[in-house]
Amino acid sequence: MTLQISPRDVLVVVDVQHDFLPGGSLGVAAGDEIVPLINALAKKFSHVVFTQDWHPADHISFASQHPGKAPFETIALDYGTQVLWPDHCVWNSHGAELAADLDVPHAQLIIRKGYNRAIDSYSGFQEADRETLTGLAGYFSERDVDRLYIVGLATDYCVGWTAIDGAAAGFDVTVIEDATRAIDNDGSLTKAWADMAQAGVERVMSREILG
Repeated sequence: MTLQISPRDVLVVVDVQHDFLPGGSLGVAAGDEIVPLINALAKKFSHVVFTQDWHPADHISFASQHPGKAPFETIALDYGTQVLWPDHCVWNSHGAELAADLDVPHAQLIIRKGYNRAIDSYSGFQEADRETLTGLAGYFSERDVDRLYIVGLATDYCVGWTAIDGAAAGFDVTVIEDATRAIDNDGSLTKAWADMAQAGVERVMSREILG
């Protein structure tokens, strides 16, 4: 049975940017494969928004800012444990741009995250200090959104955190599983799906929407 998408449903496209595609500085394996699928899915939705990772060049999450540290090591910051990443999605760089093959001209919002040098931000709703809000929940509330369908990169980080925070904000949330790809570092994907399930996030496949 094909799921019926209503005008109150929104497709949330998370961080489909050049640096997260194969060949990018933090490329997700097979990340480019989801772009045509996202284009097809978007045609089913009257309401689409994008999130965009958007960092200053000296962002605190970059391993290059911590002498002696390498990417994927962790450090302790005021707000908790921080994974250190290769430099990525530096604002106004090619790597920060949305994937060139995305074809979603009716998208109505791009919400940028991670632009605060001192705080990382995986979720589209709030930064990693779990206090600083992006305003996305308020936008959805004012637009009378019912259910969020989430796609993008990466399943076990920005997609998962966005989904969990969307549910915590009171929205019904579904992740379209085959329209995401994961980093899957040390069991992170299994943990992310478990955390999403505990938060009440549902999972579907794209064929359930596309028919």
